[in-house]
Amino acid sequence: MAPPSQPVRNTRQRVVESAVLVGCALAFLAACLLVRWPEAGPKKLSAEGLGIFVAAGLTLIIYSFLYRDNPLFKLAENLYVGVSLGYGAVMTWYLSLKPEVVDPLVFAPSRAALLDALAHRTVPILMGILLLTRLSRQHGWLSRYAYTIMVGWGAGIGIPIVVHSYILKQLGPSVRPLGGGFWDVAGGLAILVGTVTVLFYFFFSVEHKGPGRAVSRVGIWFLMLAFGASFGYTVMARVSLLIGRVHFLIGDWLGLRP
Repeated sequence: MAPPSQPVRNTRQRVVESAVLVGCALAFLAACLLVRWPEAGPKKLSAEGLGIFVAAGLTLIIYSFLYRDNPLFKLAENLYVGVSLGYGAVMTWYLSLKPEVVDPLVFAPSRAALLDALAHRTVPILMGILLLTRLSRQHGWLSRYAYTIMVGWGAGIGIPIVVHSYILKQLGPSVRPLGGGFWDVAGGLAILVGTVTVLFYFFFSVEHKGPGRAVSRVGIWFLMLAFGASFGYTVMARVSLLIGRVHFLIGDWLGLRP
């Protein structure tokens, strides 16, 4: 007997996936109906209770991607992006447009206040309008002027901050006197050796051979330690998010918090 064709296998796979998704949805609804919160907890039909159910369902749908991509995950992903954009638009209105543009210009208490608002806000408003021309194919080139000013202004403000934070602050501990206890001296030596060897590793005007090769190899070790610590910090941050979601599902949704 000939094996089933590819379209038949795809159809069977879709049927199985649909059955699994329906089963998971029914299991979630059953869990929501059977869950019992404490007397002081929210009611199931209250806004807070429905919000907990929705949040728990979306959390489980997002983590369903660990199994494989599915339509429910795509729905939750698009919903997350849409809600984020909507929230950002509302916050932009209430935190930026309304207090900085509408209120000073439309609801100015006096003529002097209106003239002062026009003097200080005309250029930013024009720059914002130029940014909106990016939506037009014909007039999108006008937005380049606003982007140029924003990039230049941001670079002028950001470069001194970066130099002070990532260069001068880093040089301070490496040139401080070696004193204090044993661990203070060991830490100061580690910072000094690490700084010098890493900088020498990126110094390509001298060929790295002989003693220079050993120094650059030590710099590689320090770089690997730094990359490993950064990666570990990222992993622990993701694990912390997972712990928070599991705590929400067990405590707030299922009511199993002791």
